Amino acid sequence: MLAAGGSVIGVLPVGLFRTEVPHDGLTQLIEVSSLHERKAKMAEISDAFIALPGGLGTLEELFEILTWAQLGLHKNPVGILNVNGFYDKMLDYLDHAVG
Repeated sequence: MLAAGGSVIGVLPVGLFRTEVPHDGLTQLIEVSSLHERKAKMAEISDAFIALPGGLGTLEELFEILTWAQLGLHKNPVGILNVNGFYDKMLDYLDHAVG
């Protein structure tokens, strides 16, 4: 996004700076006090959500934002970047759960 001239806002809890290093080219960095505040701030400032391959934190955030959409708390699009089938089994599970 930055290479294409777009803006990128990072939202990071202050305590995570010890283990997570923010990108040094961010347009803006918003520091918050907790992961809960991070998710709320990201939802507040986002027009859409996309999950890239990641770990448990990514899955937790993805499922929370999907739950918020299901409950009508937001109407923003949610996408999953399924690189090399990373999310195939999760998508199979979701099909199973719906069935």
